[in-house]
Amino acid sequence: MTPSTRAGRYVDQRSGYSAFVPERLPPDPPLTVDLEMVGLLSRADQWLGRLDGLTQTLPNPSLFVAMYVRREAVLSSQIEGTQSTLDDILAYELDSADRDLPQDVEEVVNYVKAMNYGLDRLATLPLSLRLLREIHAELLEGVRGGERYPGEFRFTQNWIGPAGAPLQRATFVPPPIDEMHAALDDLERFLHNPGPLPALIHAAVAHAQFETIHPFIDGNGRVGRLLITFLLCHRGVLHRPLLYLSHYLKRRRTEYYAHLTAIREEGQWEEWLRFFLAGVAETAEEATTTARSIITLRDDHRGLAQAAGLGINGLVLVEFLFERPLVNVNLVASRLGVTFVTANRLVEKLAEVGILIEVTGGRRNRIFRYSPYLALFADEPIGFEESPPESTQADGL
Repeated sequence: MTPSTRAGRYVDQRSGYSAFVPERLPPDPPLTVDLEMVGLLSRADQWLGRLDGLTQTLPNPSLFVAMYVRREAVLSSQIEGTQSTLDDILAYELDSADRDLPQDVEEVVNYVKAMNYGLDRLATLPLSLRLLREIHAELLEGVRGGERYPGEFRFTQNWIGPAGAPLQRATFVPPPIDEMHAALDDLERFLHNPGPLPALIHAAVAHAQFETIHPFIDGNGRVGRLLITFLLCHRGVLHRPLLYLSHYLKRRRTEYYAHLTAIREEGQWEEWLRFFLAGVAETAEEATTTARSIITLRDDHRGLAQAAGLGINGLVLVEFLFERPLVNVNLVASRLGVTFVTANRLVEKLAEVGILIEVTGGRRNRIFRYSPYLALFADEPIGFEESPPESTQADGL
């Protein structure tokens, strides 16, 4: 079968390899939106609308968003090979000096910072190449990969392939530098001027094109996944950053990478869009279910705190647990403005009624986990049939 040039073409380079040079956006011939895709788009929009509306009824939507940001940071970073978990992130927030935490936990914490930074900057800066560079700088500050030019587009050729493999054996080689800058300028134009494309299709096309351009030495996958949420917030589809696809992409990462390859080699934009829209609907439905469960959990646990006679401090502590579901007595005392003795009594009482679980097993420096809440954000293990992502490398010139 002759390779399609709809998404771009491979161009032979002097060093004996072929690099992919993407075509301008939107795709040409234009995207075919058939009845199946209309149905997928309708379902995705419907679930996004339900999620956006339901979260407005949460007592504090910002806390719900904060937990999803942490979870997204963990899952998106795990796709790139980190081992840290949601509990590791919470433990780091409680005590950043904890030496028992995985070394890569700071990479995930940086992802949280980068996401929050980008969302704040959207209020004053358009979604642009400049913003993507700033987010990248936050992502790599002071962590593994921090020496790989944070906040700068690459000035040398990179490629994707098995660890240690030379460029000539790469699985995929993104565009050379001149073509990369031209493709980035076109992507920025497309971000600002999507034409008649619906927002979700716009986001799907922009994400795939960003991953094809691969403009950074490191961190392209994470920045590309952030781009989806930023774009939907920028276009007003979401009032809050509630859609994070890393859970869906992690479960189906082999299929995800296959779709990106099929775009480049066969011009199969439509198959990628179907996969993407199905993921949006599935992810938004899951998040809607979680939001409903949070409302029920809050009501139940406020009732338990009142029945235990903990008064206003007990209710304030229950609310605080939705913000910080891993606590110690000192943190509770500081947040509530009470003595250590009072905070200890409150925490122990919540443990007695099953709201908190003590996880350290000691008498000193005890840590308590809001397990019923964290269970709502648990991620099922991924089986061995899901192959890990191949490494991104640079020629070091």
